[in-house]
Amino acid sequence: MQHVIKKALIWLRNDLRLEDHYAFHNAANKCEQIVAYFAFDPKQFIDTPLGFKKTGKFRVQFLIESLEQLKEDLAKKNISIIIECQSPEIGIPKWIDTLGITDFYYQKEWTQEEQNISNALRSKLSDKVLVHSFYDQFLFHPEDIPMEVENIPEVYTVFRKECEKSCKVRYSYPEIPCFPKQNILNKDFKIPVLADYGFEDIKLHPNSAFPFKGGSKSGRDRLNNYFWETKKLSYYKQTRNGLIGKDYSSKLSAWLANGSLSARQIYWEVMKYEKEIKKNQSTYWMIFELIWRDYFKYISLKHRNKIFQLKGILSNKYNWLNDKNKLNSWINGTTSEPFVNANMIEIKKTGWMSNRGRQNAASFFARELLMDWRMGAAYFESQLIDYDVHSNYGNWMYVSGVGNDPRDRKFDISWQAQKYDSQNKFQNLWLQ
Repeated sequence: MQHVIKKALIWLRNDLRLEDHYAFHNAANKCEQIVAYFAFDPKQFIDTPLGFKKTGKFRVQFLIESLEQLKEDLAKKNISIIIECQSPEIGIPKWIDTLGITDFYYQKEWTQEEQNISNALRSKLSDKVLVHSFYDQFLFHPEDIPMEVENIPEVYTVFRKECEKSCKVRYSYPEIPCFPKQNILNKDFKIPVLADYGFEDIKLHPNSAFPFKGGSKSGRDRLNNYFWETKKLSYYKQTRNGLIGKDYSSKLSAWLANGSLSARQIYWEVMKYEKEIKKNQSTYWMIFELIWRDYFKYISLKHRNKIFQLKGILSNKYNWLNDKNKLNSWINGTTSEPFVNANMIEIKKTGWMSNRGRQNAASFFARELLMDWRMGAAYFESQLIDYDVHSNYGNWMYVSGVGNDPRDRKFDISWQAQKYDSQNKFQNLWLQ
């Protein structure tokens, strides 16, 4: 009987790494050949009706850098990557046929746009192809949490305590072996450049709090620097509300967002740090924030499209406005609040904004300007280097009074500015 060579195609989306990766680990164990696939899907780069790109230049740049690094990492293992500027539901079925793929792997996404693509794609595959879809972006795996998804608590603290009590974080997957030189694909695929999307090259802004590049190597370097070289992790809880410079927070959210680093990798690095250097409130707070990130993923898994709806998950009704002038004034940093303006100019010029800034800018937009919060969320989606659909829409619902905030707070912006920027250093940096 003829031996069938098992060939895997791994579709990459928000999991742009080789290390600690379910698909690479499992495909390496089960298949003799592997090829990776990534699509620069045109749907992600359109102009929105609000007047800005769905994916802005800082996010595009970080994505390009992440893929350059991934391509290099894969080449060291003799794994090719197909990179196309077309919809994956068109490209992937063709490659599966052309290459005689037996096993197809991809990380599950459950938000509407992503789900539409995977459904369309799967409908085009032959029954002969084994499809392996999996959850790989959580800290606490869905199979391990102590509740059903439909019973996820609506208050973070309840979720966190339950998980901390009865849920273990899985170990990272070991490094995969190097494959023999493969002839599965004798073609080198080019990665697009910024100009392909109508953007000019980006010069790093001298005041940027995010002077980092995309890719898993940069992510690991940052982790190493923040934890081991400077031991800034030991002070994270005291500095995390900072506004200026690269070290007030870990900045790891950007690599987490596109999966250049996994939540598990960071968790186990914190555990190692606690053992070898110091365990304190700050090291715990890093885990606390990773659990918040998980929580928003579970909230979107539970509530699905409600996270994109005006009434949010609470079905609260407010009289929201839809005023283009107010939107543009907020985007351009010309509102009545200097603290908000400084933050909005920062995101426009660098693709980054602090957590404290995001809360204030979003609260002002939804609670003071009374604007449809989804317009603000869409702008953050365009601009933020560390955009993650679950955290972005989860946080916007939260501050807009239609999400998981049991206290329904409204930020006092001038009080916040006084507390976190008492000497106006941050405002002076961006409002010159």
